[in-house]
Amino acid sequence: METTTRGPIADLSQPGSMTTPAESLHQEGRCATDSLLGPKTKISIGTWNVRTMNEASKLAQVIREMKRYRLDILGVSECRWTGSGRQVSHDGSTILYSGHEDTHIRGVALVISKQKANTLLEWEPISDRIMKARFNSKHCKLTIILCYAPTNASDKEDKEDWYEQLQQAVAKVSQYDMLLIIGDMNAKVGSDNSNCERAMGKHGCGVMNDNGERLVDYCLNNNYVIGGTIFAHRDIHKLTWKSPDEETDHDATNKWDTTKKTYIDVATKVLGHKKKNHKEWLTPETWKKIEERKQLKIKPDELADPPPVPDDLNIDTSPPTEAEVKNALKAMKSG
Repeated sequence: METTTRGPIADLSQPGSMTTPAESLHQEGRCATDSLLGPKTKISIGTWNVRTMNEASKLAQVIREMKRYRLDILGVSECRWTGSGRQVSHDGSTILYSGHEDTHIRGVALVISKQKANTLLEWEPISDRIMKARFNSKHCKLTIILCYAPTNASDKEDKEDWYEQLQQAVAKVSQYDMLLIIGDMNAKVGSDNSNCERAMGKHGCGVMNDNGERLVDYCLNNNYVIGGTIFAHRDIHKLTWKSPDEETDHDATNKWDTTKKTYIDVATKVLGHKKKNHKEWLTPETWKKIEERKQLKIKPDELADPPPVPDDLNIDTSPPTEAEVKNALKAMKSG
């Protein structure tokens, strides 16, 4: 695909500032030394269908929201920018974009924070619906494929062509990379995961439509998992966009098995297996005192075998004599 660059655009996050357009670029000219992923590194990646970024102040709004949610990388769908290119905003964020050659329709963009921009290794604008970026990490590289799928009402041929294009992009990813497919898949998969447990959980949204079936089939064939359906989340955290008729579109696909395995392998390699040794904070003498206090609180009727009543006491139980009675009366009178 022949790429073009768009002219400079205003970044209203800083008055009077302009972003600087870059030449069409697939591979970074420098060697990325920073690491995006690591055993002690936490990153936040999000997606957002903004409907358009082809308006004044829209880019500034996107970057502002990205900072508010503390995102390191944001995948933007339907940005409606033309051509493709790499730009740096006034705050240092890097924007990679891939759009239609001359019409402000569709388009995808990847916004990378200033702190993580040095981890970018290479990127490829594939079409106005798909782009790919690769990031440096300590133990494995991370490849992100950003998507904007055709709507459910689109022609069958358009949907099939798009999934074929996506599969071609996936096929070029190194088998040693961690792969994330994110973006607006324009699909509703519902919450019934019967016969497709490997591809989705029970926390989807809406009722499965044609795009949802295609997405689930694609995940089953490639051993992917629809990440937003695995755990219970609020809808706002699972969806990229809500249509005016209150119907919803599902979020991106996540290769969860690879992600989980990578983190476990990295943690094991760095930290190793170590049995936890808990130091006893109660001494044997303390336990003995506790047991004695418990025994004191036991009621007599709760004793397993109460002791017998003694019957050999040396007590004279015969009636008193007359003399003993007289002596007792004299003692009482004399006080």
